[in-house]
Amino acid sequence: MSDVVEKTLTALPGLLSLDSQPGSNKLSSSSKLGSLIRGITELTSKHEEEKLIQRELTSIKEQVSSPNTSMRQMKELMVRAIYCEMLGYEASFSYIHAIKLAQQGTALEKRVGYLAVSLFLNESHELLLLLVNTVLKDLQSTNLIEVCMALTVVSQMFPKDMIPAILPLVEEKLNHPKEIIRRKAVLALYKFYLIAPNQVQHIHNKFRKALCDKDPGVMTASLHIYLQLIEENPEGYKDLTTSFVTILKQVVGGKLPMDFNYHSVPAPWLQIQLLRILCLLGKNDQSTSEIMYEVLDESLRRAEINHNITYAILFECVKCIYTIHPKSELLEKAAKCIGNFVLSPKINLKYLGLKALTYVVQQDPKLALQHQMTIIECLDHPDLIIKRETLELLFRITNAQNVTVIVDKMLEFLRINKDDYTTIDLVGKVAELAEKYPLIHVFLSFGGPLLPENGKKIVKYTSHK
Repeated sequence: MSDVVEKTLTALPGLLSLDSQPGSNKLSSSSKLGSLIRGITELTSKHEEEKLIQRELTSIKEQVSSPNTSMRQMKELMVRAIYCEMLGYEASFSYIHAIKLAQQGTALEKRVGYLAVSLFLNESHELLLLLVNTVLKDLQSTNLIEVCMALTVVSQMFPKDMIPAILPLVEEKLNHPKEIIRRKAVLALYKFYLIAPNQVQHIHNKFRKALCDKDPGVMTASLHIYLQLIEENPEGYKDLTTSFVTILKQVVGGKLPMDFNYHSVPAPWLQIQLLRILCLLGKNDQSTSEIMYEVLDESLRRAEINHNITYAILFECVKCIYTIHPKSELLEKAAKCIGNFVLSPKINLKYLGLKALTYVVQQDPKLALQHQMTIIECLDHPDLIIKRETLELLFRITNAQNVTVIVDKMLEFLRINKDDYTTIDLVGKVAELAEKYPLIHVFLSFGGPLLPENGKKIVKYTSHK
């Protein structure tokens, strides 16, 4: 049996509180779920799997329909139904029983019921309405676990029309003494904003309170909402720029608990979120951009650990620097960072550098010209994705001075390319350049005999323009 299956079998009892051998964390050999998983891993064909799953579903259907089935047994049946659905087999007969388990069971049984509902149903499913009263009751419960479960389901899926019924209760949880409840309440409100923004417009001041929450987890959750709000209306949140800069300084300076670190990098996902927010706030605004120069410089300097997550931070940093009002010292550092990416022997970093340059070009094509020869050299890279991104970048930085060199490189690539999609895309690009720069007609006409069939199509296409 593979290590993955062994780890799955080891973890399931702890996660779902299934029966296991005394003193052991592993599923017992007599566990129905354990037997099902082991049976599937030993099969040799899809046909055998279908037969086994159909037998399993028939057995589950008989047992959930029996009046003698206890809630404890129903819990294990739901877990087995979840597993069958995960494999792609429909167990729709179990949906109503999952709702009943969430409504009537103990805390652990409700946990499995809520989990099953969130996996089985979507926001528009008609059965979800049956869960509304249960969610309302659990949100008012004194049991912390029940409140957490209800908020989790609400933040994942909830009928849009029923949001007004539970919104006051969710708002109330923003003042809960437990940080986990406040955090889940913020995420629930974020979900409401995504599906029904007009219904949460009146609580924007409470979002600001969440941003200043003493718990970093609650503050981090609020950034999801702010990123969405600022994307839609940057001008309305300029006054919060100093707050976001202060938070980023604290994060970069390692002031958050160690739990937020990833490979010794302080809260990298939080840094990325903040950089995206600052990028939106500083665009075309000199006074706002000046507030962030210092922290952007610090972010660039500190993100030096040789790890993928720091490359992601650097990428967002570069995007932000090239988007906000320019500062020459920062632009030089960002350009050096991009150059290191493009020159890297690692394919992922090279691709990241090309993507960064593509973004930079959209802001100002002249900014990428200093990397022109390095970009052209990337066409010789064996990786097809690198070549495609390079061609896209070359097309974007083409001007009257370099058009002949770039078109020549594109045609050279056409001669050896065997990918139809890339060929069609590239032929279109060359034809577009031929329309934009008339002298290329002469170049293509003289080069016609040397071109592949695709190149001759370009000559024929442009001659009719």
